Amino acid sequence: MGIKTEGIIGQSTTLKEVFRTLAKVAPTDSTVLVTGESGTGKELLVRALHDNSLRSDKPFIPINCGAIPKDLLESELFGHEKGAFTHAIKTRPGRFEMADGGTIFLDEIGDMDLTLQVKILRVLQEKEIERVGGNGVKKVDVRVVAATNRDLEAEVAAGRFREDLYYRLNVIPLHLPALRERGGDIMLLVEHFLKSFCKKRNRSQLTVSPDTRKALMAYSWPGNIRELENFMERVSILCEGPIVAVSDLPQKLLDSVGDLAGLPEHVPQAEERHEPECAPSAPSGSSRPGAPSGPGAPSGPGARDTHMDERAILTGAAPAPGRSLASEAPARPFVGEALAGPHFGFIWPTLEILDQKGMDLKVFLDTVEERLLAEALQRADGVKNQAAEILGIKRTTLIEKLKKRNME
Repeated sequence: MGIKTEGIIGQSTTLKEVFRTLAKVAPTDSTVLVTGESGTGKELLVRALHDNSLRSDKPFIPINCGAIPKDLLESELFGHEKGAFTHAIKTRPGRFEMADGGTIFLDEIGDMDLTLQVKILRVLQEKEIERVGGNGVKKVDVRVVAATNRDLEAEVAAGRFREDLYYRLNVIPLHLPALRERGGDIMLLVEHFLKSFCKKRNRSQLTVSPDTRKALMAYSWPGNIRELENFMERVSILCEGPIVAVSDLPQKLLDSVGDLAGLPEHVPQAEERHEPECAPSAPSGSSRPGAPSGPGAPSGPGARDTHMDERAILTGAAPAPGRSLASEAPARPFVGEALAGPHFGFIWPTLEILDQKGMDLKVFLDTVEERLLAEALQRADGVKNQAAEILGIKRTTLIEKLKKRNME
């Protein structure tokens, strides 16, 4: 994609969509509003936005609007003149002046007092500021990026946030998904933090047991990445063996996920195995992860691939005499494995076949989509986050499609 995303770890579909928007927005000077729950990494995303912008060699100035008392925040943002108030013993520039030519990041802007919101609106409209105690304006050239974990539309409706400022800030909305919506990214982050903390403490690398993986994937992570990082730091200190067992996890997490026996097995995605997202297909006749094996597996010339049979039923294709349909087409790929051939090894239907089956295009597409949704849910043991990852769509998109078909 050609963008710098230093410090942001993840390859989930939802995060990639954020990166795609970031790549388009970064070179512009448009105002950006980043939303997301606390602990999702909003500041890292804003830093990436600045690093990929035309202002990357200019200052990046962050300020947490919720951490500074409202009586002091105006001075922090706009600066003050000598004698403007008690203890103002010298003139001091504010954050907007310090960010001149670069980017100012207004974190937790939803916590800002209404009186200050008016002054922020003026900066956005007029590109000028006035110091506290000053009697003149000063032009500033800054890109404004704001972030909040609040629902600003609800805050506007409740009269706690100015509607005009909301629309000025929300030119380009960027939403960071919660960790529970990022599927396999959870284990990528677990491994990253464990490696980092183990290295810091000069101890050998810890590995995670299968049951522990199940618990970590099932937990809702209300504190998001910040909570996961804290958990992994604790584990790196308290875990006595080389493997992180379920007993090493905090009781809060175990109480939340319940009986581990009822949780689905976690199958590492391609990115967790440190492989390309679309790994090359296995050569003909070679084994592949996820392929049936063992005493009950299909084998020999009479073996059949039921998924290929379904394809034949839909398209009217038939195997050559003396050969099974499975031998006529590549084996069914597993999650993360590339589909073979220029048309992904799929037997494309023709209009003639659709006519023979009494199907129009809409019925055909609906049938295909419904079958794929059902298969993804089955493969993910009903876990919607994982099913969405398998299909390469957002969790919200999956839920909409399931509702539409009464498949929930």
